[in-house]
Formats: sequence, C-alpha cells, structure tokens
Amino acid sequence: MQSALSGIDFAPILPFWLLGALAALALLALVPALWRRARGVWWRALSFALLLLVLANPRLVQESREGRPDIALLVQDRSDSARIGTRGAQMDAARTALEAEAARFPDLELRTLDVPEGGNQGTRLMSAIDRALADIPRARLAGILALTDGQAHDIPAAPSYDAPFHTILPGSAGEVDRRIRVIEAPGFGIVGRSVELRVAVEDLGVPASEANGAVRLTIRRDGTPPRTESVPLGREHRITIPIERGGPTVVEVAAEERPGEVSTLNNRAVVTVNGVRDRLRVLLVSGEPHSGERTWRRLLKADPNVDLVHFTILRPPEKDDLTPLNELALIAFPVRELFQVKLREFDLIVFDRFSNRGILPPTYLRNIADYVRGGGALLLSVGPEFLGASSLANTPLGTVLPARPYSGQDGLAEGAFRPRVTEEGARHPVTQGLTGANTATTQPQWGRWYRHLRAGPQSGTTVMDSPDGTPLLQLDRVGEGRVALLLSDQIWLWARGHDGGGPQAELLRRAAHWLMKEPELEEEDLLARIEAGTLSVVRRSVEAGPPPEITVTAPDGSVTRQAAQAESGGRAVLSLPATLPGVWQATDGRRTAFAAAGAANPLEIADLRADPTRLAPVMQGGGVRWLGTGAQPAVPELRRVAAGRDMASPTGNWLGLRRNQDHIVTGIAATPLLPPWLALPLVLGVALVAWSREGR
Repeated sequence: MQSALSGIDFAPILPFWLLGALAALALLALVPALWRRARGVWWRALSFALLLLVLANPRLVQESREGRPDIALLVQDRSDSARIGTRGAQMDAARTALEAEAARFPDLELRTLDVPEGGNQGTRLMSAIDRALADIPRARLAGILALTDGQAHDIPAAPSYDAPFHTILPGSAGEVDRRIRVIEAPGFGIVGRSVELRVAVEDLGVPASEANGAVRLTIRRDGTPPRTESVPLGREHRITIPIERGGPTVVEVAAEERPGEVSTLNNRAVVTVNGVRDRLRVLLVSGEPHSGERTWRRLLKADPNVDLVHFTILRPPEKDDLTPLNELALIAFPVRELFQVKLREFDLIVFDRFSNRGILPPTYLRNIADYVRGGGALLLSVGPEFLGASSLANTPLGTVLPARPYSGQDGLAEGAFRPRVTEEGARHPVTQGLTGANTATTQPQWGRWYRHLRAGPQSGTTVMDSPDGTPLLQLDRVGEGRVALLLSDQIWLWARGHDGGGPQAELLRRAAHWLMKEPELEEEDLLARIEAGTLSVVRRSVEAGPPPEITVTAPDGSVTRQAAQAESGGRAVLSLPATLPGVWQATDGRRTAFAAAGAANPLEIADLRADPTRLAPVMQGGGVRWLGTGAQPAVPELRRVAAGRDMASPTGNWLGLRRNQDHIVTGIAATPLLPPWLALPLVLGVALVAWSREGR
C-alpha cells in the first residue's frame, strides 16, 4: 500500500553555527534602532529574518511509504495432556477456524507453530514460542494465540515480547482431576527384604471440604494378584513391597476413579525397583591341596561383593598319625556349624575335589541336597576322587547331581584335548560368546587340558563337552535351586596361561552368578524394557527352533501378537512402539515379563485439568477463552485493534490483534520553499521598503 507524507525540512546553505552568528549580528544591528524607536525598524528586522530564512533553505519533503503486514503467531499444544479425550479434535477444529478468521485481514500474516511432547521435561511451550519469535520483527508482532490446555512447564517470570498473548483452552472452566503423586520410590532393594513406597492421592480443582475422605488403592506387583488398601485423600501413605528376586520389580499403584474427573490417566503410577543381592556368602571346601585350589580362591576373593569362607582338608581321617590335638596347628573342620546350623546363610557352596571320606556324615550331605532343592546353589569341580566308593555321587548328595561318573577305568580319561562348547552351550548365557570358543566352522582357540572324567548325563544342559562327547560342564535346575558340575580339575591351566590360556575367570564367574540366579544370566527368560517410547522384548532360550509368538498387552488392555526376530546366541527380539504410560505385559506362553512406561511423576500428566493459571506471567494484555464442551468449539472472533486499546472483549466474544502500522520508505521528494528566483526579489523588495521607510 502506497501513501505520501508532507513535512518541512531545512538544508542550510551555510553551517548552522554561522547562521547563528549572522543572527546575532543582525540582532546587534537592530538594538540601537529599537532603542531610538527609529522609523522602519520592523521592516529592517523582516529583511534580516527573510535573509536568514533563505540561507536556511527550507524544503517541502514528501515520503512515499509502503505498509508491511503485521504477523500473528498461532501456537498449538500437541503434548500428551492436550490430546486427552476430545481435546485434540477440539483444538484442531479451532485452529482451522482461526486460520480462516485471520485470512479476512489483508494486512495480517498468520504463522503457525506446533509444540510437540517434551518427554520428562514436560511441555516446553514458551521455549518453542521464543524460537519462533526470533524470526519475527517485534515492530510487526500483532499478538500470540495459544491453543493449549495450560499445562506448560517452562513459564518465565516475565515475557520476552510486547504483544497481546491470548490463551484458548479446550473444554470449560472448573474441571477436576484425581492423581497419584509418588513422594518417594527407591530405585534399588535388597533381595529378600522389603522396600517402602510413599505415595499420596490428591483431588485437584475441588473445594477444600471435598478434598478429604478415603479412596481405594489397588497395588499390583509383577502381575501377581492385586491387593486393595483404603488410603486417606491428600495424605501420605506407605506401601510395603517385598523384593523376592534380582532384577526389575514393576509395581503399579492405581486409585479408583473420581466421578466427573478429566481422565484416569494419572490415577495410576508405575515404579520400577531393581532387586540387588546383599553381600554374597560363598562356602568353598577344598578336599585336598592341589594346583587349582588357589585359582578358586583368587576368583572369589577378587569380587568385593563376596564374603568367602574357605576350608581345605589338609589331613583326612584315614591319615591320623596319633598326634595330640593340642600339638596340631590345624583348625578342626566345623561340620555341624557349616552344614546344619548356618547352611542356609550361604548363597553358594563350592566343593573343589572333595571326596567323602567320613568327613561329612550322610545327614549333612542330605542337608545340602535339601538346601539345593529349597533354592540353594551348588558347584562341584571334580577330579579322580569323583570315581570309586568315596565319590559324592554315591552319597545322598548324588540325588541332585546332573551326571554320574562311569565306573572303573572307563571313568577317567587322560590326554591332551581342548574343551568344546556344545550347540546348547552356544545359546546358554554361561558359555555363549566366550573368547576363543569353537563355532560351527572353527575349532576352539584356547589352551588344552589333560584330564577329565567320563560321566553319563542324568538331567540338565551340557554346555561344554570333551572330544569323546561326554559332558564337561553340566548345568541343572533342581527344585528351586541350581547345580553346576565341572568334570575336570584342569581349568587352572587357563589361569596360568598354559598353551595360550583361556577365559577361566569369565567362565567361572558366569557359572557362579548363574547358580545364584543373576537375572542377566537366565538361560530361559523373557525380558521387557521401554526406552525412548519403544518396547523391547528379548526372549532367551537354549531350545532350538523358531521363537514363539509374543503377546503384548498395553496399559489400556489392547493386545498385539507378533513373532520375534531370531538373533544369535539363543536370543529373539521384538520391538513395538510404547506411547501409553503404565505397565506393559509381554508373554511367550510360558514366561511373562513386565515393563514400566513413564516416570513415577511425569510432568505432563501431573495435572490434567485445562487451566490458564500457569500462563498468567506471560499473558501480556491478552484474554482467556474456552472452546466449550459442545459438538462445535466456540471459537472467538478475531479483530484488529489499535495500539493502546483493550485487546480482548469483556464478554469473551472476540480477541484483538494489535495494528502496528509498520512500513518501509520507498522514496523521498524535496521541493525548496524559497527557490533563488523567488528569494532574490523577495529579499530585495523588503530591503527597499525598509530603506524607503527609514529615509522619510
């Protein structure tokens, strides 16, 4: 749009300081005449003034201006809380209507902005607006229209702009919401003990007289049957959660729905507590001194989380030389204390080349077998002593061993060989991926051993074997406990680096931790976790064949069935988007895993009411309008308003966008008011009149 503006400007022929000096001289010349009241003095003053005006060179200036359209910013909140129920559809319809309203004004440009979900940081509404305003000249900013539920989490103390900020909210005023607030949730717990969750159930937007009473709270732990408790509203409540196993324990706490509340999305809180074991107590009994004894001790002492109790049988009963007990420097083996009184205090029992030569009566060996069936862990590393009548396989402990040695000379095999990982072992986490292990096309690359025992497997899984096909490392589950049987006493050669050595420490560490039920070493397991909005389900199994179908149940009850993708090492993985907060459940038909989506107190769902209170510090002269609850949103009319006027209707039917009248100058034309052809006769004429008046 073109427009012209006229004004008067000066382009002096002489500098202003010189014009000032001439004006002073003219005034001095006039003072005596004024004193004498000489005739014609005013004509002389007029001639001096006219001369100074000619020297100042006045001009008539005309500017050609082009007006620039104002810019309004339309912001739409697309966070999770802004999509609850019909809010998303309401705001989409309002956005379309506002864009049509803005299109009616030829001097207005409407720019739109979407604010996405901010994750754990909440809705970053003002940060997005500040980035958009960086491209908008402040002189052209007509106003900001924010389609939001008001739940923004980056509100500054003062706005960074000077323009009206209008808030347009879905629904209507006076909404109520019930939420669970997690006050304290431990991230870790000791296996076998309990932890406490501190939560509070609160009703938002209700009168103080209604914000009390009791509410039912439902507590679920890893899919176990739920329990219900009655808790007071608005007050802290403690929940005791037992930690029964290592790894994540998923706890879901849900409060009953309040009639008329916005949504039940934040009536539920999910907490993950990782179970960890306290200091592990390991009993190591060495049947006799031998070269590999120190290997076991060094391995177990290297772990600062292990309390090791180690006994070595230096003088068995059959070697009694009648030396008086008071002259012996040996400690008597505390059989009763270890294998009856304190047996169940140990997390792992290791027998290293131990033979039954009357040291442990059958009752105590039966105690160890019961200890294993009840959830204990037993590891045997055997040598030639495992053959014959003194073998532990011939005692009550033999009932829990996964293999029995061959009798006679067939039971002992001597000669150099390299241990091999079996097909099942390549899928078992104890032996999967060991450095130097054989594959389907390569031979083992680790050092050789020179002796092993031949045994027939009774149960369990053979993860390592010898060249003759007999088991070398047999793993088995017995009742609630686990047993590992290493049918060679030569693993210490790897620790000494003989013939290139081998992964002795890693193999024994994995075996010990598998026996103590470390979740990361479960060979038959289903794991689920959620990261960055994606549910990852990992199935591990030593069984060959394609993985079964995985059934995933979302927090809202919807079910998805999909086959996992097989990977190496007995693993199969399934990935699905997980956008809903809450507990996700995955099952392969035999095992079930749970994963928690969302933090304990996510900012985005802490308050689900549509409320403009948070935006008060940045609502620069703007208004608040509600879209209502009808089928069609009540979209306010847009009007252009001059600066300094009210920017919102008191009745709520319109919102104002400021008219800034910003422009750019496209041209300037200057016309002299006293051109030379006019100035010269004018000055001479006045001077002649003054001379004639003074000459009379």
